[in-house]
Amino acid sequence: MKKINRKTLAIALTTLMIGFLFGWLFFSGADSKPDDHNHAAMKSGSEVWTCSMHPQIRQGEPGSCPLCGMDLIPVDMGDKDDENSMEVKMSPTAMQLANVQTTIIEKGKATKELRLSGKIQVDERYLSSQTAHLSGRVEKLYINTTGEYVPKGKVIAEIYSPELVTAQEELFEAQKMKAMQPQLFEASKERLKNWKLSNTQIDGILKSGKPQETFPILSDINGIVINKKIQLGDYINRGSALFDVANLSQVWVLFDVYESDLTWIKTGDVIEYSVQSFPGQKFKGKISFIDPFINPATRVAKARIVTSNQGGKLKPEMFVTGTVSSQVKGSQFNLVVPKSAVMWTGERSVVYVKSLKEQGTHFAMREVTLGASLGASYIILDGLKDGEEIVTNGAFSIDAAAQLAGKPSMMNPEGGKAMTGHDHGEMP
Repeated sequence: MKKINRKTLAIALTTLMIGFLFGWLFFSGADSKPDDHNHAAMKSGSEVWTCSMHPQIRQGEPGSCPLCGMDLIPVDMGDKDDENSMEVKMSPTAMQLANVQTTIIEKGKATKELRLSGKIQVDERYLSSQTAHLSGRVEKLYINTTGEYVPKGKVIAEIYSPELVTAQEELFEAQKMKAMQPQLFEASKERLKNWKLSNTQIDGILKSGKPQETFPILSDINGIVINKKIQLGDYINRGSALFDVANLSQVWVLFDVYESDLTWIKTGDVIEYSVQSFPGQKFKGKISFIDPFINPATRVAKARIVTSNQGGKLKPEMFVTGTVSSQVKGSQFNLVVPKSAVMWTGERSVVYVKSLKEQGTHFAMREVTLGASLGASYIILDGLKDGEEIVTNGAFSIDAAAQLAGKPSMMNPEGGKAMTGHDHGEMP
């Protein structure tokens, strides 16, 4: 192996050291502490746009979140004098883009609106059974299907009755002794009347001079046949039910009232309801009865409205939906706020109250105590005063801005620095 020239080795080492020196000088001059998390170049004092779900996203202009696609919301960086304030400041532009809407609350009578569903049903007081007035065999049947309308006095069947034949023969015998025993003649006629024979029918028998083998059964009631209980050729006894008949000139509207809503309704309340078969038409009625028992399977009670049904327009089993407005018990006036104004977290309920100051519009979080739910609103028991202006739309956008600014918010009532999601731990 040839010996390396010492002069050549010295030149190489010197060149290498000079190269390291120039490299160190070059890179140390470019030490500007790069920010790997700079998502957009933003001028000092300009508005910052961020995502309420991903606060680590910061941009200098509106747009969509690159992570979830939600619309970015503006973050008012606030004045230096306002950094320690417990309120969130928002510019008019930011409020408009976040669709913030406010309402001045006032005291008034609290009214709860209940939505109920139910059905049309037959009025039980108008349900009847057509019975047979004598025993015998059904020879002819004039009502053959359910749903037929039966007027009072119509012949519905003809029956052969041996008992009736015997009673007619006795009537003829009594007629022969009418001059001597008029009481016997009248008793024979009364016996036929007990079988619902009219005077006209009895006079017809006497005029014919011979017994009738079959006898007609006349309807005692008006109504619709809802249950047919006999067939042609059946033998029936006196008092047997032939048909079940419903008179639909008056019907019930039965609404389902859940157990939790029973305290809000009472007899005499007016319900406005609609029927699916008649879109656009409105009906009204007063609650005449509330079921004293709760159905153990469905946990509902029935609220009843009695209504006339001229022309048979309303038919049993039709679906109905109705609303009833009920004032909260007590004569005191209550503060009522829309449900959209209230935010919940665990056992806490908060709203945002608007205030106008010299620096601009501010919003402060306020914890409230909720009372009864009134459908689309709540009664406020504590936390707000009459005449205060609260946020009814866009409260979540304001709360997101409060979290980012380290102000008290729904999830962090004490305030503090917002988590941006950029804590990667100790990294070289």
